[in-house]
Amino acid sequence: MKASDLFIQCLEEEGIKYIFGVPGEENADFMMSLEKSDKIKFILTRHEQGAAFMAEVYGRLTGNPAGCLGTLGPGATNLITGVADSNMDHAPMIVLTGQGASTRQHKESHQIMDVVHMFEPVTKWATSILHPDNIPEIVRKAVRIARTEKPGAVLIELPEDLAKLDTAQKPITPRRFRRPVADDKIVNKAFDRIIQAQRPIIIAGNGCIRKRASKQLRRLCEKSGIGVVSTFMAKGSVDMDADYCLYTIGLQSKDLIACAIDSADLVITLGYDMVEYHPRLWNPDGTKNVIHADFLPTEIDNKYHPEIEVVGDLAHTLWMLNERLDHYLQEHSLTFNFQQQSAVRRDMSEELAIYKDDTTQERVKPQKVLWDVRQFMGKDDILLSDVGAHKMWIARHYQCHSPNTCLIPNGFCSMGFALPGAFAAHIVYPERKILAICGDAGFLMNVQEMETIRRFNANIVVMIWEDNAYGLIAWKQANEFGHHTDLAFNNPDWEQLSKAFGWSYHPVKNSVDVTDALENAFAAEGPSLIVVPIDYAENIKLTERLGNISCSI
Repeated sequence: MKASDLFIQCLEEEGIKYIFGVPGEENADFMMSLEKSDKIKFILTRHEQGAAFMAEVYGRLTGNPAGCLGTLGPGATNLITGVADSNMDHAPMIVLTGQGASTRQHKESHQIMDVVHMFEPVTKWATSILHPDNIPEIVRKAVRIARTEKPGAVLIELPEDLAKLDTAQKPITPRRFRRPVADDKIVNKAFDRIIQAQRPIIIAGNGCIRKRASKQLRRLCEKSGIGVVSTFMAKGSVDMDADYCLYTIGLQSKDLIACAIDSADLVITLGYDMVEYHPRLWNPDGTKNVIHADFLPTEIDNKYHPEIEVVGDLAHTLWMLNERLDHYLQEHSLTFNFQQQSAVRRDMSEELAIYKDDTTQERVKPQKVLWDVRQFMGKDDILLSDVGAHKMWIARHYQCHSPNTCLIPNGFCSMGFALPGAFAAHIVYPERKILAICGDAGFLMNVQEMETIRRFNANIVVMIWEDNAYGLIAWKQANEFGHHTDLAFNNPDWEQLSKAFGWSYHPVKNSVDVTDALENAFAAEGPSLIVVPIDYAENIKLTERLGNISCSI
């Protein structure tokens, strides 16, 4: 068969269901082969970056990679931001790019650039197909690498002349392997250290949102009572209503939740990536007693030097700890002191409800918006946050019942994530409410995907927090220098923009309108846009409050 036909058959064999992207001349053969597939759906996007974010969210929600596609040169460079975001946030993804004929890659030639080397820093593996007979091995290897903990992005480049060649090879049938598990002796050591502690606490990271890991974590906490602090991407690893849920940490300033970590005599990190929340912020002296449990050994850092590392499948590690705890509790009782943790949950719960009854008639406070959003959204509905000042408020004030119900990019932290990402979330869970919250800056970075979403008539809602500025940068500059540079800009007429793309439009005029706007937007057929005039004066007020935090008991 033709090499491009074999490529598609290999992707089918791997269970790839979606490829998002913008094709070009150099992957024409690939597209003709893809058109014949009844197992893989190609979704034409309006920009390659949007395609990459869609593939990222699909991977985060399913654990299986989708493809994102671009042609050579500018098509490939347009993909790279979304690919980097996926890789650093550990979402599996297959990146598919075309390339000029192998006969002209050695010289100056139209749109030719070294795509493989460009993508190496932002992928787990990047390679070019040099012979059509190599395709089955390359695709099998790529998907295995993308899925293997910790997951990430893999690039496969297919030159246009190789795509046309014949090959007698056939796809390789995938054979999954069980992830390696931690040794009994080190789990025993970790368990003994935990039961000897007086005030243990758990910091749950991105690895805890895997379905099996979350289930075992909840079992551990139900029996032990140990409190769980979540990073931004670990939201929902434990239920927000559980007494042991201590909400989310990750702001650069000290928050109430840090009081629980400060008082702990043992910190147990589970699936923790320091790219999200650096240890210097919660272990500034490097003196905390730490147990690290994750799929991989820890990154070396002088503020993060665990006394015990439990390396292996995280869900299995938690299961092993649960088995030991069950046996221990048959003859003993735990004597942990959770006084400080209880105080933190009490104080933070009050913070979350601080403006729930606010009736401000002008700009709406972030806390009020998120209180109403949380009350409106169901336990399994999905909120996606873009990057900006709103992300900090969502991280602090929007809590979750289930894993993967609040998606926040927090490793590479790229603006423009939420609008295309919401479309992918709709594809995975068409029966759920899908809400993206964007700043007015981030929304316009991938505004063209409004057309893609309308074309598929996806029933999603995007909420814009309008402040006519790069609000997060203004917040950070003001914190450090006492003022900020000129970061203001003008916005389009949102109603006309909505009409131009065929979306319904639901403006919010004041604080009492938020719930009605959500109800009307989700009741409308197809996509809807909500615009909220946001009161970012709360940013500096929050910074001032965080700077004067005292830990109560």
